[in-house]
Amino acid sequence: MKTTVVSHQDGTVRLQIDIDISGSMLAVEERIQDAVNDLGRAATGLALEQFDTDGSPVMTGPIKWTRRCRNPKTYQTPYGGVSVERNVYQTSQGGKVFVPLEDKARIIRCATPRFARMLSSKYARLNASDVCDDLLNNHGREISRGTVQLITERVGSIAQAKEETWEYRTPVLDKAVTHVVCSLDGAQVLTVNDGWREAMVGTISLYDCDGERQHTTYFGAAPEHGKATFLKRFERELERVKSQYPKARYLGIADGAKDNWSFLKRHTDRQLLDFFHVTEYLARVAWAAYPQKTGQPERQQWLHDRCHQLKHEPDAARDILTEMRAFKRKRKLSESVREDVLSAIRYFENHLPMMKYWEHVQDNLPIGSGVTEAACKTLVKQRLCGSGMRWKDTGIKVVLSLRALVQTPSRWGQFWEKVEQYGVGSYA
Repeated sequence: MKTTVVSHQDGTVRLQIDIDISGSMLAVEERIQDAVNDLGRAATGLALEQFDTDGSPVMTGPIKWTRRCRNPKTYQTPYGGVSVERNVYQTSQGGKVFVPLEDKARIIRCATPRFARMLSSKYARLNASDVCDDLLNNHGREISRGTVQLITERVGSIAQAKEETWEYRTPVLDKAVTHVVCSLDGAQVLTVNDGWREAMVGTISLYDCDGERQHTTYFGAAPEHGKATFLKRFERELERVKSQYPKARYLGIADGAKDNWSFLKRHTDRQLLDFFHVTEYLARVAWAAYPQKTGQPERQQWLHDRCHQLKHEPDAARDILTEMRAFKRKRKLSESVREDVLSAIRYFENHLPMMKYWEHVQDNLPIGSGVTEAACKTLVKQRLCGSGMRWKDTGIKVVLSLRALVQTPSRWGQFWEKVEQYGVGSYA
C-alpha cells in the first residue's frame, strides 16, 4: 500500500492509494486506517515543504540569517513520522541556528502543531504510557513515551511563559454577569524530593442575576513556599475580569486558611466562609447536643435545623456560637467531643463576619466553594495522584497548565489560535 502523487500545483495536491477491502470488516478498517495515515504522511510532507525558503538570506528583526546547509529532519505528525529536507540558517557570527520552515509551520519541538495539540490534550488526561497506547490502538500511530513527554513539556512551557502576555476571551454569555465569585484551595501531591506538598487551585466564576453560573476559569500551580507566584497569576487574571465586568460585585469564598483570606479581602467586595466546611464542624458538635449512642436521629435533626438557621436567619451564626459555648460547660461530654466543641467555637469566633449566608441565599448566590473543591479533584487529584505517582515540580507545572487550559471552556482553542498567530520560536 503506497500513496501516489497524481498532481501537485497551485497549492493543491491530488493523491491516490489502493486499498484491499476483502476479508473481515475489522481487517478492512485496519487497512483503511493504515491508508489514511499513509495519505496523511504524504500530504503533510508536501505541505511542510511549502513553508521552507528558497535558500536566500532572511531577516528576523535586525538579525540577518544566511543558509548554512540543507539537511533532512523527521517531523512527528498525527499520521506518523515525515522526513523533510529543509534549509538551516545561521548568522555570520555562528552560534545558534534558525530553521524558517519550523518557524513558519509552527513546529513545536519535532511535532506539527496539530499533533502537538493532540498529544498535549491527551497528556492532560492520561500518563505518557497511556497516551502511547491510545495512539497505537485507536489511531494506528506508534510513538515513544519520551517523545510524548518532550513535546508536551514544550507545550506546557509555552503556556506558562505566555501567562502574563496572552489574554483569553471570555465566551459570549447568554446573560449579563452580575456577580463574580473567587475561590482558592489546595490539594496534596506526592513529590519526588519533598514528600507530600500542596498544589494550589483557584477558580473565578461568573454568575447572572438568577445565581446561575455562566462560566468558570480554572487555575492550577505546582507547590511553592508562600504561594506568591500563584497569587500573582490569580491577581492578573482577576484584574482582566474586573476590566471586562466593572459593574459586577466580587465575592470571595474559601475555607478557614488565613492566607486565602488575606488575598481575597484585598480583591473582593464581600467574603464568605465556605458553608460546607462549617457543616463539618457542626456535625461533630451535634454529639455535644445529643451525646447518647441512641441519639443519631436527634443529632441529624439538630444539624439540619442549624444549617437551615445559617441559611435563612441573620443572627444564626451568633446564636449557634452562644449555644456551643453552653455545650462546653456540660460535664458528661467525652474528651474528644469537648475538644470538637472548643474547636468549633474558635472557628466561629474567628470567622463570624464571614458567615452571613442568609444574604447570599437571598441574592441567589453560592454559599460554598464547591466549584473549587471539585477542581481540586478534577484538576489535581485525578491526574497527579494515581497509584505510585511521584512528581517533580516541572512535571506538575506542565500537567496543571495543560489541564487548566483544557478544562476552562474555549481557552484551549484560544491558546492554539495564539500559537498559530504568534509562533513559539525555532532557535536551536
